[in-house]
Amino acid sequence: MNIYTIEIDPREIKLLEQNARYMKHEEFTRLVENVRRDGKLTSTPFLSKEGDDYLCLSGNHRTRAAIEAGLGTIICLATDDPLSEQQKIAIQLSHNAISGQDDPATLKALYEKILDTDLKKYSGLDDKTLELLDKFNAFSISEANLKFQTLAMVFLPDELEGAKAVIAQAVEQSKAADEIWLARFSEYDKWLDAQETVSAAYNVKNVATAVDIVLRVFTRNVGQLSEAWENCDDDKRWIPMESVIGRSKIPTGSAKVIRKALDRMAGAGDISAKNLWQGLEYLCADYIAGK
Repeated sequence: MNIYTIEIDPREIKLLEQNARYMKHEEFTRLVENVRRDGKLTSTPFLSKEGDDYLCLSGNHRTRAAIEAGLGTIICLATDDPLSEQQKIAIQLSHNAISGQDDPATLKALYEKILDTDLKKYSGLDDKTLELLDKFNAFSISEANLKFQTLAMVFLPDELEGAKAVIAQAVEQSKAADEIWLARFSEYDKWLDAQETVSAAYNVKNVATAVDIVLRVFTRNVGQLSEAWENCDDDKRWIPMESVIGRSKIPTGSAKVIRKALDRMAGAGDISAKNLWQGLEYLCADYIAGK
């Protein structure tokens, strides 16, 4: 195989659409930091020349890291020998021992594309690995199939506390979830549309400020969430208190009166001390009944 060295803009390199080797987000972030610190790649990707383009057979993560680190050019090894699809896959799999981890489902799909016995042997997969691959039949939803990009937001001190509170609440709610669903990319577009609308309306360019405004709008209208349970027949379902009375503040004097009444009701055994909301239900029921 004719192999030569080339210096190329990493943005001009065509990356693999299907790559069995993947890195966790933390590993990729660390790789980007190392590349940024070194100012260059310390190990070279391997490219295959296809017409006017170069396809990255090995070193896709290093190439992506170089792009994110802002490198103008990187040094790569390349070949202009015509390679079959099976040869490309075999080279890809054989080089995957450099770093990262294999997603079994993707690895199985790639390996099955190699029909040549010698190329299967060249890929370097052992009998134990091949035995494990036989257990994977379905497409796996894993980090290997998710494309991620680092996003940094800068909040002003008074904005940060509000953002932390909302995020903490979201994390707490997710802990009790029986299932976790991935949002469609179209849902992310809706979020960007909302952010763009807020930015234009308030004439702000800072993303963190726009996010803070979106959260404030949500806080002011959180009571509208009652639409989700008003016609619900499930009495065992638990409802956020904010969706009943809104996320509003009350005067200190009023808070003391309410708390004193609830504590007295709990002390008398009329309600549970762990569920003081029962006192509000009790009082409201009496009011509705005209007592």
